[in-house]
Amino acid sequence: MLSLLTRLEKTRLVPVVSLPSVEAALSLAEILLQCNLPVVEVTFRTPHAAAGIAAIKNNFPQIELLAGTILTPKQADSALEAGATAIVSPGFSPQLAAHCTSQNVPFFPGVCTPSEVQTALESGCDRLKFFPAEKMGGTGMLSLFRSLYKEVSFMPTGGISLNNIKDYLQLDNVLCCGGSWLCPEQLMAENKWEEIKSRVRKAVQVVNT
Repeated sequence: MLSLLTRLEKTRLVPVVSLPSVEAALSLAEILLQCNLPVVEVTFRTPHAAAGIAAIKNNFPQIELLAGTILTPKQADSALEAGATAIVSPGFSPQLAAHCTSQNVPFFPGVCTPSEVQTALESGCDRLKFFPAEKMGGTGMLSLFRSLYKEVSFMPTGGISLNNIKDYLQLDNVLCCGGSWLCPEQLMAENKWEEIKSRVRKAVQVVNT
């Protein structure tokens, strides 16, 4: 997990995508590499998730692949078999946490309240997804978490944009931010790759300045 965390600490940004097709996965991967952002979270919100992860893994092995919106151990197994290196869930599930721990797989469960953070900690999870970030208090809530849970790092996702990402990244308990605005499913389905490339490039520039 150290190499994954090191990469996330370096990129500070994880595109969160719902793939409209396997072909879109390959086009997106090319853009991410061109923009020096070799990481992506592929959500299991479409039927192309596992195949898309496998296609990226086979053609662009230098990209770190996280599987998102994982709700069950069965989905986690499908993602891992396809080539994902970490599991991300919108909420916390003790069963899913135990399943990932048993396989020594990095697991980022979603939390948004102190009780959920403590439940995750009790299961051995101290790298957590704060979701939905903006709707659940944003940087103010993360600042509170920082004073309460000094050993926990967060990946806030939901409502993050170019306008507020720097505010999140300035917090020392933020590992990286998830960005769903970078590569919307509709833009990929419409083959608007230049627009997507522009979004990714601008985001990388903002994060790195």
